[in-house]
Amino acid sequence: MTEHSLWRFSRALHRAINDRHFEDIETLIDEDVEWALYGPIDMFPFLGSRQGKDAVLDVIHQLADNFQVRRFDRESIMLGVDSAASMLRYSLTALDSNKPISLRVAQFAQFKAGKLISMRVLIDTFDLVEQALGRAIHLPKMSRVG
Repeated sequence: MTEHSLWRFSRALHRAINDRHFEDIETLIDEDVEWALYGPIDMFPFLGSRQGKDAVLDVIHQLADNFQVRRFDRESIMLGVDSAASMLRYSLTALDSNKPISLRVAQFAQFKAGKLISMRVLIDTFDLVEQALGRAIHLPKMSRVG
């Protein structure tokens, strides 16, 4: 049985972020890749949509410049022949402050001939923003109508 493309991509991504070893990840990304990390772009400019290999590699470089992955746990995963969906919990360290950050993400990936052609990541942004600010966000109570 052949190894799923997600496993190769995941290992290469973590090596790029933690060890700044980008060669493996470069070979696993399609030239026309579509990439979107949904989250607060104003606070984290590397989030958002990107098109093309060079733009995606720039995001990965920015992630490596800002964070180190301490741990990640796959809470659930579904694999298709050329696709994968997973819920992940990450423990990161912000390199500028040495501050721990914990977040949950939902990841949806598509591959073609072993290369990533599409990545969509939804981040639990409320918790992430509170951690980045270093304080709780207090929202007004919602009143019931009716």
